[in-house]
Amino acid sequence: MMNQDAALVVNGITKRYDEFTAVDDLSLVVRRGRIFGLIGPNGAGKTTTIRMIVGITAPDVGSIELLGRPMNSELQNRIGYLPEERGLYKKMKVGEQLRFFGELKGLSGRAADEAANRWLEKLKLSEWKNKKTDELSKGMQQKIQFIATVMHEPDLLILDEPFSGLDPVKSELLKETVLELKAAGRTIIFSTHLMEQAEKLCDDICLINHARKVLSGSLREVKRSFGRNAVALRYEGEAKGVLDSRDLVASIKSAGDYEEVLLAADADSQELLRRLVASGVRVTKFEQVEPSLHEIFITKVNETS
Repeated sequence: MMNQDAALVVNGITKRYDEFTAVDDLSLVVRRGRIFGLIGPNGAGKTTTIRMIVGITAPDVGSIELLGRPMNSELQNRIGYLPEERGLYKKMKVGEQLRFFGELKGLSGRAADEAANRWLEKLKLSEWKNKKTDELSKGMQQKIQFIATVMHEPDLLILDEPFSGLDPVKSELLKETVLELKAAGRTIIFSTHLMEQAEKLCDDICLINHARKVLSGSLREVKRSFGRNAVALRYEGEAKGVLDSRDLVASIKSAGDYEEVLLAADADSQELLRRLVASGVRVTKFEQVEPSLHEIFITKVNETS
């Protein structure tokens, strides 16, 4: 599988543990300089997929390429991996720990210290540099592990449930930082079961359920292909005769100060607008409503469960 625009190509990987298949014939392409959402319910196979990409375990079948080359130990240093299960040394000082992790990724001690200082200042943690890890809150520890993940300037950054346990302020800071890394040309894989975060961050997605790929593509393509035809409608006057038309309207639900109208199969939203105006009502809001990633996720997971 060749793709000049690809940072990562995963081709037909499978991983079994005795009779249990954790990942089944999975293929995906992660394009350079984009945020790729690896999404799915807990236990779907996301973390096992990541563990194969970073070399913690090997696929039973299939291949993985990074930057156009088969994955090897040299290329592993071009990946930054933030696992869901955090792994800091509790009694080690923050600065010493970051130097250690930087050296593991090929940085000199001096370069590691300089990178650590830059990131500690950026994430407002400089005053904690000489504190032991177990003196930090869970959120601070998570930010330290994030620094350890990015300080060697990896080409591919893999974040497994990065917002788990963070309060809204820390989550927003981390989100801004991830977007800055993308703007700087980094390629990012973001693994989560939280669809709201994925929708805000991701350019492309792959939904996994029961070890298999359910759908994939750009977020825009996925939404467009979902086939949901709905409009957000606010109006003044009496429109019951129009909204009761089964050839136009499948269902209506309240959404605060407007109604969300799901159109009947093959119905044209412009025909609905024309009939509303002809009926004499004053339309103050009329816009297409895209399905949320959460809605797509629930529908697809239910279809494959």
